[in-house]
Amino acid sequence: MKRALLDTGFLVALLNADDEYHQACITAFLAESPKPLLPDMVVPELAYMILRERSYPILTDFLHSVVAGELTIERTTLGDLARAAEILQKYADSRIDFVDCVIAAMAERLKIRRILTVDRRDFQLFRPRHCSYFEIVP
Repeated sequence: MKRALLDTGFLVALLNADDEYHQACITAFLAESPKPLLPDMVVPELAYMILRERSYPILTDFLHSVVAGELTIERTTLGDLARAAEILQKYADSRIDFVDCVIAAMAERLKIRRILTVDRRDFQLFRPRHCSYFEIVP
């Protein structure tokens, strides 16, 4: 299986037992081998969402797991930001999310097709340069 990238909504569902996608995200995450990459841009957005909707212990437990090496952070490059700006311009009428654009740009750079996300809309809309479409999981 090829490596995947994680999106914020997927992680929110994974960390929130009350989320409607929680079980599907657990199943999908455990099936990934190797473990998916965590885009660095996802971390602040995730922190904001968890602290707004849940609790500090959920966020701190997640951060400790990342520090312990359970996920690998993939850093955004200047090229990723330039490509994200292109994507934002191209899809401006669709009001797409900035972090999703960075993930799409990172996926192009790394030649990754699989995106672990519950946000199907943006990732189905994108037309990546390196493949025909993104494979969206779950």
